[in-house]
Amino acid sequence: MTPETIMTVGRQTLEVTVLLAAPPLLAALVVGLVISLFQAATQINEMTLSFIPKLLALMAVMLIAGHWMLIHLIDYTRRLYESIPTLIG
Repeated sequence: MTPETIMTVGRQTLEVTVLLAAPPLLAALVVGLVISLFQAATQINEMTLSFIPKLLALMAVMLIAGHWMLIHLIDYTRRLYESIPTLIG
């Protein structure tokens, strides 16, 4: 296995990781920002106020994008397993 092959597999792994992590992280970021603005505007300093909306947003994202994320993960895993003979030899 050549260093170029290792770098290619590593790059593809990082791309899939970023692609799968982006929807939940962006949803949590947006909800957290909105809750922070609300807390700053109303002077409410409750740490637990942002937990439930973030949890609901993450659940909604997983319901909406979960199928798409799973398809990408299965596709990447299948391509990786199918390329094992070429990686070894």
